[in-house]
Amino acid sequence: MTISREDVLHIAKLARLNLSEKEIKTYSGQLSDILNYVQKLGELNVDNVEPMKHVLNMVNVMREDKNLTSLSREDVLNNAPEHDGEFFKVPRVLKGE
Repeated sequence: MTISREDVLHIAKLARLNLSEKEIKTYSGQLSDILNYVQKLGELNVDNVEPMKHVLNMVNVMREDKNLTSLSREDVLNNAPEHDGEFFKVPRVLKGE
C-alpha cells in the first residue's frame, strides 16, 4: 500500500505539523512500509493461537492489605506549618470574590 503526498499532508494537518518537502517524501515511504508490514501480519494464520492479555506472562505482585494504625489528627496537625486545629491552612490558589 502506498501513501500519497496528499495523505501525508492530510495527516500532518490533523497533527498540526508543518513538513518540508523532504519530510513529506520520507514520511510517505515510512508510512507505506508500516502499512505494508501490518498487511503482512493480517495474512498470518492465527486460528490455533490463544488470545493473550499481555505479551509477557506476568502477574501483578501486590502486597497484602493490612489494617495499620493511623496518626491522630492532632499528631498530623502538629507537623503542619499552619493549621486551625481541624484543617491545614494553605495559601489561597484561586481568587475569590
